[in-house]
Amino acid sequence: MSDRREDELEQALFEVRALIESSVAIHRDRSAQEQLITTVENDCAVVLDTARILVKGASRSIEIVHARRPSVSDRAARHSEGAERDLLCDAAEGVAIRLLTTPPLLDEGFVREQFGRARPVAVRVARIPPLQALIVDGGAALVVAESSVGRRSSVIRVPEVLHALRTFFQNVWSDAVPASEIIVFGDRDRAALAQRILGALQAGVTDEVAARDLAVSVRTYRRYVAEVMSLLGASSRFQAGVRAAELGLIPAPRPARARSTP
Repeated sequence: MSDRREDELEQALFEVRALIESSVAIHRDRSAQEQLITTVENDCAVVLDTARILVKGASRSIEIVHARRPSVSDRAARHSEGAERDLLCDAAEGVAIRLLTTPPLLDEGFVREQFGRARPVAVRVARIPPLQALIVDGGAALVVAESSVGRRSSVIRVPEVLHALRTFFQNVWSDAVPASEIIVFGDRDRAALAQRILGALQAGVTDEVAARDLAVSVRTYRRYVAEVMSLLGASSRFQAGVRAAELGLIPAPRPARARSTP
């Protein structure tokens, strides 16, 4: 991501934070019935419990921004990352889930778990300024962000803030890299090699022909194939090709044309 793009994201997030702070000030003194912002205790267990309630209540969509910069004390006090992953298990079937995270926080094991699932969690990676947000059905958001008075955790239902958060999310999402590409492909040279191997598997060429095309030994080619299958969580070469096509790593095969009867 270019420096200019990162500066734009920093400015966009600054505006979102400013909007959150002003909204908190406006709604702080309203009655509980009218209150559109609820402060959440800054305790990991309390925040996770609040997130769990929101996730269980989702009926259409869950959008997550997972971009934090914890201190050593934060890491020592936090529950395991598995607790955050387990939250999504409480989502109702049919709820579309999108997770936006940063390279240091990318959970490769979680991404691999999505391979082959009927409704996988869509995960993308981008360089994002520190922000933790969980947006449910576009109508409520749990936000953990730095403010002028320190770290603040709040459940927000203010339409203007929700619109700003979702706009920020969508803008970053559109330019973010699918996590599956990072997991399977890695750097540019490895990406080119993996794509050629997947293409060979999809085309059904023999190991000897594919190895010759890649200028490697048959033994080395088969090791490459095994590595790609492992990364995709595939138990067969055919399954690896199918999953790669489902993830958009290679073009989906065209359906065979029915032969006309004479």
